[in-house]
Amino acid sequence: MSKLMKPFKLYLFFALSILIIACGKIEKPIKTITVKNPINVSRTFETIEIDGATLGLDQQINLDELAVRDNEGNYYMTQTIDLDGDKKADQILFQIDIAANESRIFELIHDASLVQKDSVSWCYSRFVPERTDDYAWENNRVAFRTFGPVAQKMIEENIKGGTLSSGIDAWLKRVDYPIINKWYANNDKEQGAYHKDSGEGLDNFHVGVSRGVGGIAKKIDSTYYFSKNFISWETISTGPIRTSFVLTYADWDAAGNTISEQKLISLDYGSNLSKFEISLNGVDTISAGLTLHEKTGQIKPNPEEGWLSHWESLDDSELGTGIVVPKKQMAGFEHYLTERKDESNLFAHIKVNNGKVIYYAGFGWKKSGQFDTKESWEKYLSDFSKRINNPLEIKMN
Repeated sequence: MSKLMKPFKLYLFFALSILIIACGKIEKPIKTITVKNPINVSRTFETIEIDGATLGLDQQINLDELAVRDNEGNYYMTQTIDLDGDKKADQILFQIDIAANESRIFELIHDASLVQKDSVSWCYSRFVPERTDDYAWENNRVAFRTFGPVAQKMIEENIKGGTLSSGIDAWLKRVDYPIINKWYANNDKEQGAYHKDSGEGLDNFHVGVSRGVGGIAKKIDSTYYFSKNFISWETISTGPIRTSFVLTYADWDAAGNTISEQKLISLDYGSNLSKFEISLNGVDTISAGLTLHEKTGQIKPNPEEGWLSHWESLDDSELGTGIVVPKKQMAGFEHYLTERKDESNLFAHIKVNNGKVIYYAGFGWKKSGQFDTKESWEKYLSDFSKRINNPLEIKMN
């Protein structure tokens, strides 16, 4: 080797070393996160939720500047959420798949250039004033809506086109991209357009005064009472991983009992079930319901695992709806049948703890290709129950 080559190679070695060290400094993790799946069930679309307050970071570090990678060097899509409205992120989210009984390691890195973002709000929600005043939400699998005060006032004043219901409507989509804005825009051009399936799905799910997919009621003696339409709304987050919002209702009466109700609803990417966190005063139990429509569907209660299922024929396909309640919070159920229009529901009775109830409710449409049979839908609910009752074990170093 020539005398000239030796210094050149030595220089190259040191130059590469400096570059590697510099890159190492940029990508040095500020936290290591170990995630363990404690059960013998593989899990997909699991949202890891980390509160900024638990990280102990310098106040100058913004959660929006944190990237997430695994120990193989793969970077993950993230979403941050401002929970208290102070314009600063309080939580960082990312999603993983994890095998049965597996442990995985992830790193948080303070380098905004490495943050993986997605310009599409796959998990989306908004207030819809152009269609009276709905509030609608969706992800890549399902969509929902419920109804506001103008729709209620129209009913009370005998104006055509109103809706009086605190039930949850299901929009049956069979594409993974967002459809809410498109369907409402089409409906503006052609009244009732979203009641026809042009290849993306449709709204053929009747709610009326039923509980739809997870609306609540209070039973006193032999009668169920429930609120009217929401009176105010607040969008908290939309993004690639989660949408969340708050709906507030006017106080309502249940046989002399005054009940206050505020719903925090969220929907994560990959999930068929919305999460309901409801603040309540005036009751110690509440009932979440699934409409039974023509009362010809098949029900499957599983109080041991904490879920209820209803499977029915709907036009040229079939539909499963379900409610999942966290462990030991279901106080019973009722297959409630009545001749009163839209008031037959399958109810899960849920305990109110410290003024709150938590449950999950949603649906699976056969025509979407997600669930072919009643049994596959019930297995989804059973696995979902196992997941929420056995959360991932997360440790940070």
